[in-house]
Amino acid sequence: MPTYKAPLNDVRFVLNEVFSVGQLAELPGHEDHTPDLIEAVLEEGAKLAENVLQPLNRSGDEEGCHYENGVVRTPAGFPEAYAQFIAGGWTGVSADPEYGGQGLPHVVNFVLEEFLCSANLSFGMYPGLSHGAYNALYLHGTDELKRAYLPKLVDGTWSGTMCLTEPHCGTDLGMIRTKAVPDDSGDGSFAITGTKIFISAGEHDLTENILHLVLAKLPDAPPGTKGISLFLVPKFLPREDGTPGMRNGVLCGSIEHKMGIKASSTCVMNFDAAKGWLVGQPHKGMRAMFTMMNAARLGVGIQGLGLAEVSYQNAVSYARDRLQGRSLTGTKAPEKPADPIIVHPDVRKNLMTMRAYTEGCRALACWIGLNIDIFSKHPDPAVRAEADDLVALMTPVVKAFFTDIGFETTNMGVQIYGGHGYIREYGMEQFVRDARIAQIYEGANGIQALDLVGRKLPQDMGRLLRRFFHPVSEFLEENQEDPALLEFVIPLAKAFGKLQQATALIAQRGMKNPDEAGAASTDYLRLFALVAVGFMWVRMVKVAQAKLPQANGDARFYDTKIRTARFYVTKLLPQVNALFLTIMAGSAPLMDIDADAF
Repeated sequence: MPTYKAPLNDVRFVLNEVFSVGQLAELPGHEDHTPDLIEAVLEEGAKLAENVLQPLNRSGDEEGCHYENGVVRTPAGFPEAYAQFIAGGWTGVSADPEYGGQGLPHVVNFVLEEFLCSANLSFGMYPGLSHGAYNALYLHGTDELKRAYLPKLVDGTWSGTMCLTEPHCGTDLGMIRTKAVPDDSGDGSFAITGTKIFISAGEHDLTENILHLVLAKLPDAPPGTKGISLFLVPKFLPREDGTPGMRNGVLCGSIEHKMGIKASSTCVMNFDAAKGWLVGQPHKGMRAMFTMMNAARLGVGIQGLGLAEVSYQNAVSYARDRLQGRSLTGTKAPEKPADPIIVHPDVRKNLMTMRAYTEGCRALACWIGLNIDIFSKHPDPAVRAEADDLVALMTPVVKAFFTDIGFETTNMGVQIYGGHGYIREYGMEQFVRDARIAQIYEGANGIQALDLVGRKLPQDMGRLLRRFFHPVSEFLEENQEDPALLEFVIPLAKAFGKLQQATALIAQRGMKNPDEAGAASTDYLRLFALVAVGFMWVRMVKVAQAKLPQANGDARFYDTKIRTARFYVTKLLPQVNALFLTIMAGSAPLMDIDADAF
């Protein structure tokens, strides 16, 4: 049976020592959000994840959701856990106080999301979808819609969904067939008709109402994505007093039977002349929907991180206890019939890979979360714009790389357990199954790579790229003569040079032949991510080296940071060389074969 402890020490290190989260208290609206307050919130969130949600993870996976005649019931214990979740105010942690939220920094919500995903990914998806719906309504809804619906989303008594995909189209949303026809009732509503599939949290028994944000086309819609509008469609139409009233024309047709996240209901949703209200401008629904999708993509990245962390924790515990064989360099436990498998180099390689990726990605996530807060609250428009650019650039990197390493590391966890990892009793195989979907939904990782090379790189002649390239260049220049950092700075500088070369190469070739950019995209995103995580590790090393002489009881913590960073720059960062060679090979090896030859 897996266990989980929230990595509070590592979070404290990243937030307080690497990034100085206290700087947020200088921003308007965050004056009271000191490091002490943030730590208190995270400690309470950790208790909820460890004591309430984690014990339901395996039972929820084994039971799954139940569907009957349009009604979905979540597994035993989920409704009670959700009631406790909303009673603690966790659904409104970073939401605007005007609508009942706590207004805490977004980076705090990032960390809490990691705890939830480690403890119980399926449960975390229900409030996660609501948070995305909140963002879309908050930024694009009319004042009337916001007053009517946001307080209910914030307090968690109502929940939200994203309704994009249809049976005949997924990524290519311009092909959707769901229609929106103006209603003659005089209340400004539209009649929404169509079918959506793969709708997470589309129907369940956790909340008294569900708010669907639905992509549809008006009668005069231009073709393609330029003709998409966004509509708010509640499951129950609210009465004048705000309580749920008459059932709307929306029904769950079935739920999917899935490989993983079985306690999260994935629904087919049928809309039959359902009342809906326009969110944003007509035919501008993609702009509003991307508000949800971009937040969701970062959230999905956190899912990969959360599963990597819990898999690592359990793999370490098993490797310390499992006795198999003897150390290659002499017996380590002569009083026992064999040594623990943690003495073996290959086991250590897997554990160190899991650790280095997880801790490096956590730092990167916190950096991006802090920049979301700077964009949201900083009084200087130029500073806000720079922060927004960095978040936009890194969103596909976080989504794709974090979910890739989530799947890779959970598989390593199974490998460390051996045969015990493959059977259900030990719980490691669930992490693999749960992790797999994250590489697919909210835009498959190949789509994220195309977004990076096709939209983010060329935007305004590389403006977004400069938000990452410049800080890395400045850091390398400032620390290139520090003898204690050289063993870390030199590998990062070489990898960064490869990233710069690959960027220029893709830009040059892609202008002549778009297939060149497409063929390089996935390898380029991985290369970019490895450098970004390397940047985080060298920054962490600099802090750890400064803290170590006065660390006293924390000396092992800082020393282990330095050793893990050394593993990363010598064993994982060199992947950039192979990736660079594959990018150099161009598109010909992929495209110079007829489709009929496959």
